[in-house]
Amino acid sequence: MPGVKQQDICEVFCFNEEKVEKLKSEVLVTEGLASVFKALADDTRIKIIYALSREELCVCDVAAIIGSTVAAASHHLRFLKNVGLAKHRRQGKMIFYSLNDSCVNTIIEAALKHYSHN
Repeated sequence: MPGVKQQDICEVFCFNEEKVEKLKSEVLVTEGLASVFKALADDTRIKIIYALSREELCVCDVAAIIGSTVAAASHHLRFLKNVGLAKHRRQGKMIFYSLNDSCVNTIIEAALKHYSHN
């Protein structure tokens, strides 16, 4: 395998059958989780999520914060809503976005804490 160094792999292939069988079924709970991290892996979307963790914002607010057009901000917000990270509400002619739940805020805070230690 390209990029794999000899010191990074076992010299002999063997595995703990009991551990493997147990964890094979347990890891299934992660199905679909990559979409959340994919959403957070974009610099613009992470800025939006961070801003939404502080305040409920309309689409125009988000556009001004990230320095983009309203259309681009709307696209990102729709993406975040579709993966379950954000929610919206209509107030007259305005659409306001906020985080879908406090778990998203916890993820951001943990990531920031981790990042500041490195």
